[in-house]
Amino acid sequence: MKFGRRGIPAYLASLLVIIMGCWSCHVHAADPLSVFVSILPQKYFVERIGGNRVQVAVMVGPGQSPETYEPTPRQMVKLAQAKLYFRIGVPFENVWLKRIIAANPQMEVVDCRQDIPLLSTGETYGTGGREEEHGAIDPHIWTSPALVKIMAGYIRNALTTVEPAYSHLFEENYQAFVQELEQLDRFIRQTLAEVTHYRFMVFHPAWRYFAHTYGLEEIAIEQAGKEPGAKSLAALIERGRREGVRAIFVQKQSSRASAEVVARAIGAKIITLDPLAEDYVNNLRYVATVLARVLQ
Repeated sequence: MKFGRRGIPAYLASLLVIIMGCWSCHVHAADPLSVFVSILPQKYFVERIGGNRVQVAVMVGPGQSPETYEPTPRQMVKLAQAKLYFRIGVPFENVWLKRIIAANPQMEVVDCRQDIPLLSTGETYGTGGREEEHGAIDPHIWTSPALVKIMAGYIRNALTTVEPAYSHLFEENYQAFVQELEQLDRFIRQTLAEVTHYRFMVFHPAWRYFAHTYGLEEIAIEQAGKEPGAKSLAALIERGRREGVRAIFVQKQSSRASAEVVARAIGAKIITLDPLAEDYVNNLRYVATVLARVLQ
């Protein structure tokens, strides 16, 4: 039997080296951070910056509405182990955030709306200026790539605070994501450069920040989260005819009954656009392409 320098059998010495190597790998390859976000687009943002250092769970899943969502017991259990929660201002947070924090007081809650000029749900923006009304805050900030760049900085900072050893990784991923957002912004501007109409009609007002960023105006059918009454519906139909609206955009998370009434009355098409799609960049490219076709 062969022995090493210290009298340890050679095969045991080799085995010890392997075991120590595996233990070292385990120490350095720590479990990824458990992170929660409210909606699917945020999952895309956090994963682009956090890479394989994050495990992101989403509260509002595909086809669900942030306006009416209630967390499941399983999600509340998982939240108790989460390190970070990125909020964005969607309605269910207003009801549930205190309970979410109570379930895990050690969890850091990061508000992605910091330093972002928020619009009220009563504001409209057009090429002729700004017309203001008072209303609740519109949470759909992620529909503007320029605002997502601001959010990305806070995501990077929060991840770095929790895991400073990976700050270089987070910074590199952040810079790459910013470039991706800038490319997306250029694509949207080029795609919309030739439009001749600047107003589009939607059922649920989810695209106001997108419209504001790119010089468009969103005309919403839904009023304060409710189907319009007969008088409002008649006014929308008249406006749709006057503006020459050729399409009304709906999303799968919302009702489309009133949109179909208006569409039939003015001869417009119903087109589904999803502001909550996880594949953020390709989704906004599609939205810009559809709008460019409709607004010619």
